[in-house]
Amino acid sequence: RPWLKHGGKNRKNARFRRFLHPWPSYISQRLELYERLKKESDTLLSKRAAHSLPIRVQLPDGQDVEAQSWISTPYQLACGISQGLADSCVIARVDGNLWDLDRPLEEDCSLELLRFDHEDARAVYWHSSAHVLGEAMERFYGGCLCYGPPIENGFYYDMFLDGGVSSGEFGDLEAICKNIMKDKQPFERLEISKQTLLEMFKYNKFKCRILNEKVSTPTTTVYRCGPLIDLCRGPHVRHTGKIKALKVYKNSSTYWEGRADMETLQRIYGISFPDSKMLKEWERFQEEAKNRDHRKIGKDQELFFFHDLSPGSCFFLPRGAYIYNTLTEFIREEYWRRGFQEVASPNIYNSKLWETSGHWQHYSENMFSFPVEQDVFALKPMNCPGHCLMFSHRPRSWRELPLRLADFGVLHRNELSGTLTGLTRVRRFQQDDAHIFCTVEQIESEMKGCLDFLRCVYDVFGFSFQLHLSTRPEKFLGDITLWNEAEEEIEVTEKLQTFPFLALQIDIKIKDAIGRYHQCATIQLDFQLPIRFSLTYVGKDGDDRARPVIIHRAILGSVERMIAILTENYAGKWPLWLSPHQVMVVPVNPSLEEYASKVCKQFVEAGFMADVDLDASCLLNKKIRNAQLAQYNFILVVGEKEKMTNSVNVRTRDNGIHGELTVPEVLARLMLLRQSRCRNAEEVF
Repeated sequence: RPWLKHGGKNRKNARFRRFLHPWPSYISQRLELYERLKKESDTLLSKRAAHSLPIRVQLPDGQDVEAQSWISTPYQLACGISQGLADSCVIARVDGNLWDLDRPLEEDCSLELLRFDHEDARAVYWHSSAHVLGEAMERFYGGCLCYGPPIENGFYYDMFLDGGVSSGEFGDLEAICKNIMKDKQPFERLEISKQTLLEMFKYNKFKCRILNEKVSTPTTTVYRCGPLIDLCRGPHVRHTGKIKALKVYKNSSTYWEGRADMETLQRIYGISFPDSKMLKEWERFQEEAKNRDHRKIGKDQELFFFHDLSPGSCFFLPRGAYIYNTLTEFIREEYWRRGFQEVASPNIYNSKLWETSGHWQHYSENMFSFPVEQDVFALKPMNCPGHCLMFSHRPRSWRELPLRLADFGVLHRNELSGTLTGLTRVRRFQQDDAHIFCTVEQIESEMKGCLDFLRCVYDVFGFSFQLHLSTRPEKFLGDITLWNEAEEEIEVTEKLQTFPFLALQIDIKIKDAIGRYHQCATIQLDFQLPIRFSLTYVGKDGDDRARPVIIHRAILGSVERMIAILTENYAGKWPLWLSPHQVMVVPVNPSLEEYASKVCKQFVEAGFMADVDLDASCLLNKKIRNAQLAQYNFILVVGEKEKMTNSVNVRTRDNGIHGELTVPEVLARLMLLRQSRCRNAEEVF
């Protein structure tokens, strides 16, 4: 389709334009080879279908349906159940594996039909949409496609181009995508030998790298939609027409596989939905998220900034530092109540420490390291190895356990420059990090204590949360026998959640005010570090070789990341106890500036973030409005009457009027509200 119609609904205003790049020659050559191989594959499938056998397919409700091997497809079976189901399902799951709806079933199996509201189906839907975008990018730019995966919300495609990408081109890309969607191009799956694929993609060094470095099998699969043929495991939706609403919304530069020493690529992001209403709702959500962006609010409220001379390291200004310190003091108060002991550990260690812990072998590329005399040292990316040294510096007794060590030490991680994003991804940060050294018998009570701790903190912020449980990771350290024994032994019951679980790690995701989830807290059982550091204690029976267990625990997680989440959650309208703008004193006229300053000083001495507006060029109403826009929790207006009675007239940022009260009374009320960490202090004042 060499021409595209552009313009609005009015045909008189419609205009036509050619694609900005002619059809690249490699597309025709690629298609020619594909057609030949597809013909051979279809012949083989016909032979298999000729020897088809009856098979039984079990549905989720336990019902069995009859089908034919190498002939019947999930889509055909869905049509037999309900045409509405067939039209709405995105993908099938066959014996637990995702399966194309038009791919024939091969043997007896179980079958699930997944709609867009299922997480796996959304990933498939967005992966298919990425192929639509990839086809449009090839036609528009003519570069070399790289990776095009689904992500948490949408998809992207990377392309190697001689030039850059302009956001002004998104409308043209969307127009091409919409034509591809109207064409209802079927997604075709084809298994091809690795050697043949190297010939098919010889024009694209990135696809050849994937084949040579990532594919270890003799064959792998490609998927075709229209002229696009791409390396892909799949599966995909039936055809491009299943994608009903699509938006291209952002681009950025990146590196091949995130490595700064490799080629620079252009990344284009998109989102798609099976309903235009869902896209409009997403756009409304994005606008709300944009207004809440912590980088924007941080600049507007003068909380923090970043500088190219120290990328990924935040400069917290006085008001931002107030939030930072208030959060850490909040956690410190809880530490005293819960038996944690705060320690301070070094920032720099010899690499031998990280070799002992196992981090050097698996994490050294993410550490800032440097030579010192004859050795290599590194900035610490986590506190746990240092705390192991603290535990082992003298003999320990069972009477000391559980030993709960907490540390707000500065951590550094060498994140790629392209991944740095405000406060959510930084190189320099602090955690409310703690390590609990305990016996196996103490694990259950300590885990419950950690869960109670995070519930207490998140209740103050107003967050609900989810627990995500995991056991042995794919890449684990240590002896598999010990892992197996641990997973058999450890079972913690969190009664408040009313379900038992087996877990060596619990990740906690919090839900913010606009429904987004963020991972912050983590609780992890560790049986390996005590072995690696030869940690022991003297048990009740006198055995001096008893081995402790370590519980890694963080509630806020990174303090920087938590500040970003809280900024966006509150949209800059901080609760009183955490607010960098708590009190603004406003004199009615210049003659009252001395009294206003005196009132302000009393609040500052009481520990409040208080200011006084002495701008004589602004009228009273303008000063009040400015204070409200700056999100001061309370605006205290003072006139002649207030001066005579040592009082103030109390207003809130939401224009609530509480009237005239004496300064001591207002101070007492605000101190109580601050101490209570009330989220709606302005309402309950």
